[in-house]
Amino acid sequence: MSGAARPEPRLVPHEDDDRLARDTAARVLEVLENAQGERGEATVVLTGGSMGTRVIGEVARSADAALIDWSRVNVWWSDERFLPGADPERNGVQAADAWDDSLELDWDRVHPVAGADEMDSAQDAARDYREELAAAAESEGLSAGLPRFDVALLSLGPDTHIASLFPGRQDVLREDESVFSVEDSPKPPPTRVTMSLGTINSAERVWLLVSGAPKAEALATVRRPGVTPVQAPGSAARGRQETLWLVTEDALPGVPQDPDGSPANDA
Repeated sequence: MSGAARPEPRLVPHEDDDRLARDTAARVLEVLENAQGERGEATVVLTGGSMGTRVIGEVARSADAALIDWSRVNVWWSDERFLPGADPERNGVQAADAWDDSLELDWDRVHPVAGADEMDSAQDAARDYREELAAAAESEGLSAGLPRFDVALLSLGPDTHIASLFPGRQDVLREDESVFSVEDSPKPPPTRVTMSLGTINSAERVWLLVSGAPKAEALATVRRPGVTPVQAPGSAARGRQETLWLVTEDALPGVPQDPDGSPANDA
């Protein structure tokens, strides 16, 4: 995570879950449209969780979805549960269920993590995903082993985890591999595949979804001055161009609001 300083996160409150999902979907569509206007394609990194899935559904239902050439959208996942490919607990399966089939993705551009019925181990699945990322980067003429990510969506867990990077664990700091396996996740299922923090932070924009009163303490923790990535992984998520904390107002008690992050200006 070296290099130029990243913009500080900006807090953007929303009145409720519905508004958060709709407004985030609108933001995603705007980013995809602008990216396609600039270079003909666009890339999004998706997250799991109830709010991440709701955002996908709102994207699919939006009238502005017609502005996107979905055959030129690349889709990746920041993490996945190492379960059989059709298991309903997998982030990719939940995303597919929320999607509208009338929006025709090119399935060669959609990159689910291999399931437990395809690979012998999560380590194998992680290696396979690294190879897919490297191949995509090469096709874009990039040498860093990662394609360009226009936006990465993340969900903040009540313990401050993002993707499958959990607090109190040194693998939050891993930079030896862009994607790696997690064998003993504190949240079931224990075996997972996750992008590293550095891979997530290679995205041009990183947006952290924080929904509901149970996340208020986690949000306060990631905003605490001096908190480390190991103490609170969500605190270290930073996009190259932009970092947004997209939150519901009931997650805000006790958290100071940024002057430029008021609902009137940014929601």
